[in-house]
Formats: sequence, C-alpha cells, structure tokens
Amino acid sequence: MRRRPLVAAALGMAAGWGAGRPAQSQTQMQAQLQGWPSRQMRMVVPFAAGGATDILARALANRFQSEWTQPVVVENRTGAGGTIGTEAVARSAPDGHMLLLGTSATQAITPHLYPGLSYDTLRDFAPVSMVATVPMVLVVHPSVPARDVAGLVAHAKARPGGVTFASSGQGAITHLASELFASRAGIQLTHVPYRGSAPAIADLLAGRVLMMIDHAPTVLPHIRAGGLVALGTAGPERTPMLPEAPTLASAVPGVEVTSWFGLLAPAGTPAPVVAALNEATRRALTDAEVVARLREQGADAGAGTPEAFAAFIAEDRTRWGGVVRGAGVTAG
Repeated sequence: MRRRPLVAAALGMAAGWGAGRPAQSQTQMQAQLQGWPSRQMRMVVPFAAGGATDILARALANRFQSEWTQPVVVENRTGAGGTIGTEAVARSAPDGHMLLLGTSATQAITPHLYPGLSYDTLRDFAPVSMVATVPMVLVVHPSVPARDVAGLVAHAKARPGGVTFASSGQGAITHLASELFASRAGIQLTHVPYRGSAPAIADLLAGRVLMMIDHAPTVLPHIRAGGLVALGTAGPERTPMLPEAPTLASAVPGVEVTSWFGLLAPAGTPAPVVAALNEATRRALTDAEVVARLREQGADAGAGTPEAFAAFIAEDRTRWGGVVRGAGVTAG
C-alpha cells in the first residue's frame, strides 16, 4: 500500500494549490487527510456506460483502488445532457468521496445551453486534474469536390447553406465545432443533428450529409477505408493519428477545438484531499494499463495541477459561450 508516500507528496502539492487561500499549518493539513478515504469512493460518469468517458473513468478507478484500501466505484448517472450526474457531484459532501469525470461538454458547453442550471461549473467544483484530450477531425464525404480546407470553404461559399454537416446532437461539441468553423470561415452550413455519432457517421458514409467534425477514433477507420476524406484536425497541432492532415487553424485562424476529460471534486473539498487526488491521477496516467486504455480511445494523457486545470476550464467555458451565442444554439 502506498498511502504514506502519497500523502507526503500531497502535502507538498497542497501548499502550491492553496496559494491565495488562508495559510494552513502542516498539522492542519495532516488532520484533514487523517482517515481519508474512510469509506467507498464514487466516481460519477454523467453519460452511459461503454462510452469514452465511462471507459476512462473505470481505468482511473481501478488504478485509484490500488492507492487506497477503500473501493472506488464508477457510477453512471445519465440524462439531460450530462447535467444530472454533474449536479449530483456539485451537491455532494465536499469530503473527497464523490468525484466527477467531467468533460468539455459538461463543464464548458452545457452552462451556455442550460441557463437555468442549479449549479455553476466554476463556482461549485474543485478541479483536480486534466486527465486526457482527444483530437477532432473534419471529414467529408468523397463526393465533396474538395481535398483541403480552402477547397471546402470555396465550395461552401459558392452555395450558401448547400453544404450539410452532421453532429451527434444539438449542442454537442461535434455541433459547436462545426459552428465555430463556419463562423471563422465566413460560410453558411446547414446542421443535421443525430442521436449520437453512430447514426451521424452512417448517414455521412451514405452521402446523406456532407461533412462532420468528430473525434479521431470515431472517424479514423472510415478514413483508412476510403469512406471519408480527412481535411484537417481541430487541435493546436497535427495529431500522430493523422500526421498528413494539417490543422484547421492553419487555413482558418481561430478554429481550435479540444475535447477533454478531467477529474473534479465538489467545491470546498479540503486542499490536501484535492492534492492527494491530483497526485493519484498523475500516478495513474503513468500506469501502463491506464495508458493502454487511453490509447485505445485515441486519447492523450494530460495531467496537470489543479490551478492550471481550473484556469483551462474557465477559458474554455468563456470561448464556448461566444460560439453558442454567436450561432444562436439552444439545448432544444
């Protein structure tokens, strides 16, 4: 069992995480960690079992369980675009026993789609660590007479509204990524929402819709099979999964989309507990089994400090707010 060295490392990290907060003595921080975790820990996934968020959560939970004697279980609380499970964690006791594996959708996009939420994704959570990012790719049906982003933009400008794009749902990151692309490129596209990526990809392959920006692992098999054509990746740099595909931002400045997963606790969770969880996450993301599961999902490990993750969420939320307002997107 590695509890003692983990706690020692956490105490060292807690001092940095607590910058700007009332100073705590070493004795106070040790007292806050004493006996933690004292019971079963729960990691809430606000989406259905079997998806990328669920798979990553179970890999983390298994690794966490090796850090502590208490069990760590994954709990799928689905519904309302991920808001039900997210709210459950926001309203739970801030004692480090209930955690959320949040995403760019739950923490940065949803607040702008559901203005009546009973929680705030910045105020009501204590960010622990980024866990992973997944690259997104702009793909088109082979019938589209464009083999690069500039060609697609020219094609769309010549027929306003004539290029249709699929998404995994109204307000999903696959929807908003295309809205961002259209806005920055100065083109008009027509949105066709689906209930998930699978039916969207099926219609894209059949040519019923013409383009989509989706996660690389979802579209990569179809790109390799020739059913779809990759025009560019939406991240800040090229992805090793598609080294030949340039970034969208290199052709249309400002088009950068990061789909991410991160660990959060309820606001008010003691800094030493957050630090201990952060250190456990860092350990997990160097574990061979966890790394293998990440690679299976096309994800890149992304551990960092709690304060860096908090700043990232705030920036991402602000950016997506502009996209949602600019496109007039609603949850309905």
